[in-house]
Parts: sequence; C-alpha cells; structure tokens
Amino acid sequence: MNILAIESSTDLISVALLHGGQLIERAGERGVNHSDRVLPLVQTLLADAGLALAAMDVFAFGAGPGSFTGLRLACGVTQGLALGVAAPVIGICSLEALALDAGTALVYACVDARMNEVYCAAYRVAEGDVSILIAPTVAAPALAPVPAGDGWRGCGNGFAVYAAALAARLVNVTDIDATAVPRAGAVARLAALRYARGEAVDAALALPLYVRDKVALTTAERMARGGKA
Repeated sequence: MNILAIESSTDLISVALLHGGQLIERAGERGVNHSDRVLPLVQTLLADAGLALAAMDVFAFGAGPGSFTGLRLACGVTQGLALGVAAPVIGICSLEALALDAGTALVYACVDARMNEVYCAAYRVAEGDVSILIAPTVAAPALAPVPAGDGWRGCGNGFAVYAAALAARLVNVTDIDATAVPRAGAVARLAALRYARGEAVDAALALPLYVRDKVALTTAERMARGGKA
C-alpha cells in the first residue's frame, strides 16, 4: 500500500509517504509560505523513495481544524494530485493526528483557534488508532469541555497560548506537551487503517473540517472576549 499525506493545519507543513510498511516524512521551515513548499516537498519525497505519483493507492490530508488557509491548501493540493492519477482520498482530523503522535492511552488535543478560542477534542489511543471521546469543538479556554477521569495527557499549542485558563479548567490533564503539532506521518498512519476499512472517497468529495465557520470577530465581539477594540 502506498499513501501520500499532506498536513498544513498549523505553521508547520509536512508531507509523508507510507510505502511497504515504511514511513518517510519531510517538513518545511516554519514561517515559510506553505503554498511555496508543498509541491517541492512532495517531489523530494517521491524522488527519495523512487516512486511515481501514479503509484499511490490513496492520498490523505490533514482536514483540520486549524488555519483556514492551510486546510484549503492541503485539501486542494491533495484533490489535484489524486484526480491526476484517478486515486481516492481520505481526510484525517488534524486533532486525531496530534493525539496519535502523543502515544498514550488518553489524550486531550488542544490547539490555538485564534479569536481567544481553542480547537479541542479528547481521544483514546490504542493499537495505532484513535477513538473519539469528545468530538472536535471550538470554545473559549475557560469553557473547554472537560474529559472524564484522570490520567490525561495534553498536547498542542493551545496549552502554551492559554496556559493559565486551561490549567484552571482542565485540572485532570496533567502531562502536557505544548510544542506538539499535527504531522503528516500520523495522518498517513491513520489513513492506512481507514483505507483498509473502505473509508476512502472520490477526490471531488474531499472537504476540510473547519469546526468554526467564522474567520473574524467584530470589534464588539473582540471586546466582549477580552480583546482589543
């Protein structure tokens, strides 16, 4: 099975190739325009593996939530590549990819959603897959959904940007990696499981997972959330 994955929901863009049970991943520099880097990264990855684009069985992308621009880029480029070789696609929730890389049983994924909010979800990680315990949502840090029980690991930059508010709210999330970001390698690993379960779709049907549809607040809304006018 050959899977090419793209993840660009944050300020880090990465691409990954799962081929013959081996995973190869390449990442761009942070702060560099994702649209300038994605195709060169894909070309380098395929060249390193000695594979042609047409050898891919399925293409995968980090569907979000995350940067609106990054999500559209990953989805659009994946669609274009897949359509070019008549292959299906699989969108993977970026928070699920983040949780998989955390490598523990109970994971609370939380990333900065801007506008004084976070994207968050809770998962159980087992046997290389993730199951949803709290579905992805967007909320003010002080209102983030609290998972049941103890032993939770937190991951994602939401824990860095809103450290105090989340620490007060999520008292049972005690093992935190605030530097973790979703990566294409985890997207590819999850896509392999879902491709085997028959969950791939036609490239034309691929869509980002925005969670929040609104990209900006009015002045009154910013002030109500503690922001500046």
